[in-house]
Amino acid sequence: MPQKKCSFCGRSEKDVKLLITGLNGYICEDCAQQAYNIVMETGALAQGKNGEGEAFKLKKVPKPREIKKYLDEYIIGQDEAKRYLSVAVYNHYKRLQQPKDDDGVEIEKSNIIMVGSTGTGKTLLARTIAKLLDVPFTIVDATVFTEAGYVGEDVESILSRLLQVANFDVAAAERGIVFIDEIDKIARKSDNPSITRDVSGEGVQQGLLKLLEGTMVGRKHPDQDYIHVDTRNILFICGGAFDGIERKIAQRMNTHTVGYNSVQNVAKIDKNDLMKYVLPQDLKSFGLIPEIIGRLPVLTYLNPLDRKALRRILVEPKNSIVKQYIKLFDMDGIKLTFTEAALDYIVDKGVEYKLGARGLRSIVEAVMMDAMFDVPSRRIKSFEVTEEYVRQQLDKAHIQKSDTAS
Repeated sequence: MPQKKCSFCGRSEKDVKLLITGLNGYICEDCAQQAYNIVMETGALAQGKNGEGEAFKLKKVPKPREIKKYLDEYIIGQDEAKRYLSVAVYNHYKRLQQPKDDDGVEIEKSNIIMVGSTGTGKTLLARTIAKLLDVPFTIVDATVFTEAGYVGEDVESILSRLLQVANFDVAAAERGIVFIDEIDKIARKSDNPSITRDVSGEGVQQGLLKLLEGTMVGRKHPDQDYIHVDTRNILFICGGAFDGIERKIAQRMNTHTVGYNSVQNVAKIDKNDLMKYVLPQDLKSFGLIPEIIGRLPVLTYLNPLDRKALRRILVEPKNSIVKQYIKLFDMDGIKLTFTEAALDYIVDKGVEYKLGARGLRSIVEAVMMDAMFDVPSRRIKSFEVTEEYVRQQLDKAHIQKSDTAS
């Protein structure tokens, strides 16, 4: 009986781990892997019957109300931002499922920009939506980007990170979500043209523009040639604190309240939360170029967190800070409880430091450090955190307002 050999490389059955039998030949595992790589590089697997990409299919695209309900389980308040995000994400994935027809209607991408002070939940909103949809998701910080040729990262490195998250599955990466944080930090420093280079400002915005609007970008795979990624179907969510934009909003609103009925208009303005009145022209005044603003059609804001919201954040969400510590202690067989007075004191400190939800985590961490160190070694079944204990631990940790507020 003739010895079986791979029809591609000629190696015999004894020289390979696996030899797949075909109708008129054989293929070994190495040649099969190489064939797969060739097919993936040409993009043949992503082609439809007519040579066009098939519409992307999610298992089930949740409706906007379902998306918001899911967000409500993890994030307190911010109803306006949740509604905008839910609709934008739903429309985005409907766009991906749009059949190829001849009616000429092409749904445009609804990239999002969120404006809100630090610790209000911008990143958490984006991360939670990606978790719900089970799509590749990456967070990038706009402050690391510089123009090509300067020290720093170029904007295309965003796609390298997305590809890594998607295990270099190009089709998955092309339906992913990218959250660009600190987008306000690449604002133009001045409206006046300058002879000096603004290497981390307007130049970066120009580089980011082509990603937002949709282009083919080549990124190097560690083991292979360039991988081409089409950014047309990647949803970009941008977030920024835009510190000081309230002044731009106030200036605009003052100019609009001149003349008849102006006194009544001024009276209606909520001066404690000017962010709710943000418009695209305010982003332009802040230093974003009009082209970038045009590629971010969905503009929403996040409310500053008041004492009531911080109190709810501490205990209500599915993965609230308090529930996380209760779970940690429960794994050691210890029942952890917080008195209402202790929680109120923690929230008071959070309001004082003005760091939003992020500041609460730092405070609770400082309060619980000694207990997390000592309690697991003690033979106790329960541990109660009181206001007095919180006060002592914070004094011991030397947490001062001047050290934490920024």
